[in-house]
Amino acid sequence: MKQMPIDDNILNGVHGFTDEAHYVQPEEPVRTKLEWFQDQKLGLMMHFGPYAQLGIMESWGLSDYDAHWSREGIDWAKGGKEFREKYFALNRSFYPICMQPQQWAETAADSGFKYLIFTTKHHDGFCLWDTQQTDYKTTAPSCPFHKNPNADIVKSVFRAFRAKGLGIGAYFSKPDWHSRYYWTPGMEHSEETWRNPSYDVYEYPWIWEQFVQFTHRQMLELIGEYGKVDILWLDGGQVNPKIGLDIRLHEIVPKLREIQPELIVADRTVGGAYENYVTPELTIPEKPMNIPWESCLTMGSSFAYRYDDTYKSAEKIVHLLIEIICKGGNLALNIAPEPTGRLPRPALEQLKSLGSWMKTYGEAVYGTRICAPYKTSQAAFVQKNGVIYAFVLAQEGVFAEKILLQVSDIRRVSAVADGKEIPFEAGVQGITIDRQNLPSDSAVPSVSVLRLER
Repeated sequence: MKQMPIDDNILNGVHGFTDEAHYVQPEEPVRTKLEWFQDQKLGLMMHFGPYAQLGIMESWGLSDYDAHWSREGIDWAKGGKEFREKYFALNRSFYPICMQPQQWAETAADSGFKYLIFTTKHHDGFCLWDTQQTDYKTTAPSCPFHKNPNADIVKSVFRAFRAKGLGIGAYFSKPDWHSRYYWTPGMEHSEETWRNPSYDVYEYPWIWEQFVQFTHRQMLELIGEYGKVDILWLDGGQVNPKIGLDIRLHEIVPKLREIQPELIVADRTVGGAYENYVTPELTIPEKPMNIPWESCLTMGSSFAYRYDDTYKSAEKIVHLLIEIICKGGNLALNIAPEPTGRLPRPALEQLKSLGSWMKTYGEAVYGTRICAPYKTSQAAFVQKNGVIYAFVLAQEGVFAEKILLQVSDIRRVSAVADGKEIPFEAGVQGITIDRQNLPSDSAVPSVSVLRLER
């Protein structure tokens, strides 16, 4: 039996990313839509599913190949078979009774987010929309949430976020470990499960064809029946033609774009015509990239909800955002709802401060692009409409006595917060500002935001 190799782009559930040299520029109108995407800068990612009930990692524990890192802390199953039986049965108790999509959307808008990336289904195959391709979904009688007005979670969430003017991204897992066409009963290649199909697609192409058609029909549902979708965010980089697992995006994406011509597709790690932007995961590239990209980072310690989790402070998030935008990217910040559907209170407290900061300094964030010198030890730089914005950065909580900003031909410096003019000295290396003249901010005291005009 010829087995499919494991994709080297995935390590412990974390995907690598395509480098700038291998990026393929899409055609219009997607190319213009990517300008919109690059203007947004801050997106909200939400991983939500039955795994939230137990506070465990999403999906990955179902794969025996990945058990050594993904089943940490699991004491309710003796082995992989029992784990899968209990995990797949979580749909029978999934009941986020306190979920209020309008509050999610209002919180997102008030916090400065401009678009959403929401898990319509993860690798476990549990669908948060009323798909007609499987009964493993929130609207099925087997799920107690099916009688709730928000049972079609995707519909309710997308509608609420659109009403607040936010862009919509549909996270969709290409692998589906619940589908009988992916992990086919009786067709296991070994006693252990892994990320890839349970059968050899070269020996059983008709089974793989069933999975391809199943996947195409689900994508058509999401793009054709759930209103305007800006981004189709495809996870599961091991499903790609390079290792023999081809779901034929070249067939389905044109059909999707007949419905929504500007649809951005992010076929993560695969490269080529359908990876319209690159998605570094849990990392930030070392250098600026002149292509559309987005770092997906977590506000807590995991993409999935965890009990008693710790959350990044607003100050930490602002510093991450600054590093990302000065390198040309967007930040997709993941916040996982609690099992009840509420957003965690510690996260909400930090989001309130983040929103306050974004309201004051959004001018220096949204719609900007990279410019030299990008980032130095003292500051990070972006530009928009001929204006340079400098984020002056404290080191270990203290600003340098003299701030050197390595930009030339500056005629005026002012504070973004109130427009107050800031005195400076021009020199060969750039301009110098005294620490005592830096504007301060109580929400994020370690960053001072300046407007530089030529």
